[in-house]
Amino acid sequence: MKKFNPTFYQHIIYTLIINRFILSFFLLICFNYFINMEFFMVRIFITLLFCSFFMNLNLLSQDEKRDKGQFINHRSEYWNEIKKAVDEFEKPDKEIKKVFKMDLSGKIIPKSTEEFNQQWHNEPVSQGWSGMCWNYSTTSMFESEIFRIFGKKIKISELHTTYWEYVEKARGFIRSRGNTLFAEGSEANAVMRIWKQYGCVPAEIFTGLKPNQKHHGHEKMFNEMNDYLQSVKKSNSWNEEIAIQTIKSILNYYLGEPPKEFKYEGKNYTAQQFLKDIVKLNMDDYVDVMSLLQKPYFEKVEYEVPDNWWHNEDYHNVPLDEFMTAIKSAVKAGYTMEIGGDVSEAGYSSHSDVAMIPSFDIPSEYIDENARQFRFSNNTTQDDHGIHIVGYKEMDGDYWFLIKDSGSGARDGANKGYYFYHEDYIKLKMLTFCVHKDAVKDLLKKFK
Repeated sequence: MKKFNPTFYQHIIYTLIINRFILSFFLLICFNYFINMEFFMVRIFITLLFCSFFMNLNLLSQDEKRDKGQFINHRSEYWNEIKKAVDEFEKPDKEIKKVFKMDLSGKIIPKSTEEFNQQWHNEPVSQGWSGMCWNYSTTSMFESEIFRIFGKKIKISELHTTYWEYVEKARGFIRSRGNTLFAEGSEANAVMRIWKQYGCVPAEIFTGLKPNQKHHGHEKMFNEMNDYLQSVKKSNSWNEEIAIQTIKSILNYYLGEPPKEFKYEGKNYTAQQFLKDIVKLNMDDYVDVMSLLQKPYFEKVEYEVPDNWWHNEDYHNVPLDEFMTAIKSAVKAGYTMEIGGDVSEAGYSSHSDVAMIPSFDIPSEYIDENARQFRFSNNTTQDDHGIHIVGYKEMDGDYWFLIKDSGSGARDGANKGYYFYHEDYIKLKMLTFCVHKDAVKDLLKKFK
């Protein structure tokens, strides 16, 4: 009989451990021929049987301790710090550009919204990174009007109006063969036009925000729509149905699709039914008033700015004194109004929530229709922002107006979402306002 060789058997065991399939196969052979084998083969079989048993126990215990993988950021925090430092060194931030502004130190100006006589309005909301000021300011006015007339507090979706205004802008672009402006801005009476055609919905029904999106950002959406329309113009492919379907598909992706029907206070409504049965405002009861020397007074004229892209001619043009008197009378009588104009002056301070006209620009006594027209004609006064007048106060013989503002600058100061406009600022820089016709009925009687 051959002598037992441990080294030989260890080599076999290690080899078999490496491949469990080979071990199983070998054990099967040993079992089949067990009876006819010599004694030393029995010892081999017993040895391998125990090795297999203990190996399997070991593998089972290893399963419980088996390492797992995970996905992690392949850049370490220190790497990020290094990258940031290198970027800052190689591409340092440009020096912050300074702008020339009025020094407000020592000026007696309002400090808080509580100083003003106010009409009810919903809390200020941000329009985000978008050109929806025309919509936010006018919608806010209509919300105040619902409360003034019916005593109901409702928050209405601005994004529903914006969605359909983009559709109509695209339609106008197609029908004019690219000769109308397709841009982010619009005017107060666009809200009235859209509500007449498409109705309106509560804010919670159509937010225009995707999950986890906190603020509106329409730059990519607008660029995508504009690029498409420019390609239509370039290729001369003026198929209105296809173009509108494409614009809607882009809007649906970024804003969502407006509901055809929704539930409000336990009942089902369409947007048109909601306007008629819940909002109940008559869009024909609201008028636009402007004051520019370039047009005849006491006539309805076109407001010649880019955002009046459909060339609306329903603006009631009045002398500047009448314009200012109408604003003061309306707010004192309990009305609020949407007002639009220029917000880029030296006396416009987002940090102090104030808009004034400094004397180094033009002294108060020289602000008249000529000064106003001069700035509009040379483009230093532009139609670049819409706001909502929600209150007023008289201080030292002057009027100050409480302004609800959806723009980002209105969040810089202590009164988040508000500005305080001196009457001189409105007189020189604000070009139009929209209000209920009853607030200016004496003014409207002067029109032909």
